[in-house]
Amino acid sequence: MSIVYSNMMELGTKAPDFTLLDTVSDETISLKDLKSDSATVVMFICNHCPFVVHINPRLSEIAKTYKENGVQFIAISSNDADTHPQDGPDHMAIHAKKEGYTFPYLYDETQEVGKAYGAECTPDFFVFDGDLNCTYRGRFDATRPGSGIANGQDLKNALDAMLTRKEVSEFQSPSMGCNIKWKQTDTDELI
Repeated sequence: MSIVYSNMMELGTKAPDFTLLDTVSDETISLKDLKSDSATVVMFICNHCPFVVHINPRLSEIAKTYKENGVQFIAISSNDADTHPQDGPDHMAIHAKKEGYTFPYLYDETQEVGKAYGAECTPDFFVFDGDLNCTYRGRFDATRPGSGIANGQDLKNALDAMLTRKEVSEFQSPSMGCNIKWKQTDTDELI
């Protein structure tokens, strides 16, 4: 497993819009349908990445807690389901139920959304304000598989600041995890 660091979206960047299939409800949903006036968390995850598996229990708890405060969580998988079928829509729906996700788990089949956000790894977190301007991007917390229990402190700090109308610290650390499984293109074969 090679470790990849997230691409740090410039703070203040407007969230790229999307309309994707929610694998849990089997409905097509857009960012505009889901966004919150308080804070919207867009996260790129997948079913099999050890880094996502590591944070899953705490991620579900945090999403439930912050949902009560008006924060919207949105999970997206951009992995190529042809090469990684365990990350395909059917498996995503089963995984979301098993993990107790209380948020939509969207499938980015074309991978255009992942590329628009500059997502590089799973997990990768982006937090947007009520106007969908980026206020946080990076890691869930400082733990890693095999080193500590995930607590979501970095993400919680950003959300707490937003909910109390304080500045989110600009000192943010990139996430790290497995690379997003991009589809191979004809150009890739020439390299």
